Amino acid sequence: MQTKTKTIFKCSNCGAVYPRWQGKCNECESWDTLVEEKQVSSNRGSLRTSGTTLKVSILSEIGTEHSKRFSTGIADVDQVLGGGIVSGSLVLLGGDPGVGKSTLALEIAALAKGQILYVSGEESLHQLKIRADRLDYEKQNENKILAIADTQIEAILATVEEISPDVVVIDSIQTMYTDAANGVAGSVSQVSAVTQMIMRMAKERHISFILIGHVTKEGYLAGPKTLEHMVDAVLYLEGERFASFRILRSVKNRFGTTNEVAVFEMTSKGMHVVSNPSEMFLQERDTETPGNAVTAIIEGSRALLLEIQALTAKSPFGYPKRTASGYDQNRLQLLTAIISKRAGIDLSSHDIYVNVVGGMKISDPTADLAVALSIISSIKDFKFKDTVVIGELGLSGEIRTVPGLEKRIAEAQKLGFSRVIVPQTKLSSSPKIEVIKAKRLQDAVQILANN
Repeated sequence: MQTKTKTIFKCSNCGAVYPRWQGKCNECESWDTLVEEKQVSSNRGSLRTSGTTLKVSILSEIGTEHSKRFSTGIADVDQVLGGGIVSGSLVLLGGDPGVGKSTLALEIAALAKGQILYVSGEESLHQLKIRADRLDYEKQNENKILAIADTQIEAILATVEEISPDVVVIDSIQTMYTDAANGVAGSVSQVSAVTQMIMRMAKERHISFILIGHVTKEGYLAGPKTLEHMVDAVLYLEGERFASFRILRSVKNRFGTTNEVAVFEMTSKGMHVVSNPSEMFLQERDTETPGNAVTAIIEGSRALLLEIQALTAKSPFGYPKRTASGYDQNRLQLLTAIISKRAGIDLSSHDIYVNVVGGMKISDPTADLAVALSIISSIKDFKFKDTVVIGELGLSGEIRTVPGLEKRIAEAQKLGFSRVIVPQTKLSSSPKIEVIKAKRLQDAVQILANN
């Protein structure tokens, strides 16, 4: 068998491979991110290998005694994970800088059932202790948190094998390094090699790992994209840095659904679960100012009521602005065109500003009708009086039905709203709240005008 060594250039941001160096990566469009690596390949004369024969198992006869789940101590986080942390699984927790990843991980370490090892690669043990004292987590946990501060993964895994904890928190995966891979800590080769070593330890010893990952300015987890494919679950902690609310969302889960979310409020004492998010989002709602609408979205298995604010103003320039916070900019452009064409309201000379209150981000098209009516309300001085607006808008101005409509109506009724504007669809039950059905955008506008 002959071996051949060749030089390749790999992007440290996305992992793309090139045969020669170039200034810009064509995949992620990043500059100066190509790193030189040596690649060893072997030329085999036949398909024969010198590997030993592996034992083949019958899937139906494999036991599941090692597949137990550990509670994180936070019911909402358990729900997002599908019932808790599965033994031997890798959970990747990502989020923007300052959003609260380390805070949430420390809270899980303090409240989770079983023995927890916290590996700090960014803070010293003294700094970790100061943060734990400020958050007062140590006093909440009967089992004391074990902690080490190191970044060499071989030494860390040797320690893990010796003490055999139930869950290991690594903060963060980008700070870990191994001598078996090229590049600096956080590079593509280092992150891939370190994660593979952790995965091998997790599967062989049935030890669960929570890996904290940084997010780039584009909103992607730093390091190779294969990192997300290697782990069993990927959780994102979302929210504006200077807002108090945080959303924990699952985007991948091999052991449960990806439809669940948890809502937290960031305080000086750490992350606290919000038991009634709708009430928190609407507590400062202004009912006397035009342009403020309330809609109901579905996040996981729960319905949330959110306030959408719109402001229109005469544009002093020839090209009016369309600005959105917490809402898709392209969707706003589309709704503006629908309003102009189907509702006959000229918006070509108006700047439009849309804001989702509370730092939430809406991707649910259910909010289409609420956004459109809030814009029309602002320009026509209509007011929403205890009204929740639900519906998706089509290009011809029709209001389309949405999934989970009755759950959304029930949430509006629970929060004390007197009526709800919905698409024309048949309901299986008769809610106590007044339900007004509208077929087209013009119908919904007329309902607001009459009131």
